[in-house]
Amino acid sequence: MFFLGGFPALLAAYVCFYVKESEVWKKTRHETWGQLGRGIASNWKLFIYLVLLMTMMNFVSHGTQDMYPTLLKRQWRFSPQKVAAVTAFSMVGAILGGLVFGLLSDRYGRRRSMIIALLCALAVVPLWAFSPSWALLITGGFLMQFMVQGAWGIIPAHLSELAPDSVRGFLPGFAYQCGVLLAGSVAYIEARFAQRMSYSTAMALTAVTVFIGAIVMTGLGRERRGIHFGSRSVPSVEPAPVPE
Repeated sequence: MFFLGGFPALLAAYVCFYVKESEVWKKTRHETWGQLGRGIASNWKLFIYLVLLMTMMNFVSHGTQDMYPTLLKRQWRFSPQKVAAVTAFSMVGAILGGLVFGLLSDRYGRRRSMIIALLCALAVVPLWAFSPSWALLITGGFLMQFMVQGAWGIIPAHLSELAPDSVRGFLPGFAYQCGVLLAGSVAYIEARFAQRMSYSTAMALTAVTVFIGAIVMTGLGRERRGIHFGSRSVPSVEPAPVPE
């Protein structure tokens, strides 16, 4: 798995030699780290918001994925083969969810689509954590990752649109990594909860909490869907009819 995972890295050579730089990046890029730092500092409010948003979104993702195999093993007594199969099937839902909600966000908006996906994930929690049968358990796992990664599938476009041209190559990625750092404790939190209650209850309580937090953070932000990179224009809209 390690070597197979390394093959996509070979695409870096192709990108380096054959993919052209963006014209917007050429016009707005910073020449030094100091200039880049000042660019981040001048957008500190946006940076803090993106860090908080990415913290909650990483809580959502890792909070429903990292301990899920442990749930299947401890609560359902699944063998390693069954754990791998159920987890892999849920990842199929993740891929489909990212495609579906990514498409919906182009039509109905980034924040609205993310919030809808997170609300649906919230509704799936009982089925995901407390399924009475094996079939419903698989269904709950599939639907959970369909919704969670559906919301995540919108993040790349959403963050790129929010970031100013001059820091678009650095600000979203840096904010994302800061969010990962802050959210990295979620597996430990769930494990601590599981020492006092069942894994199902621990993961369900964690999921409900982080879903609500992610919905709030998404709703507090703004949106720039349809923004034209390289200009300060607002997202394009259909022009109003001109009276005759």
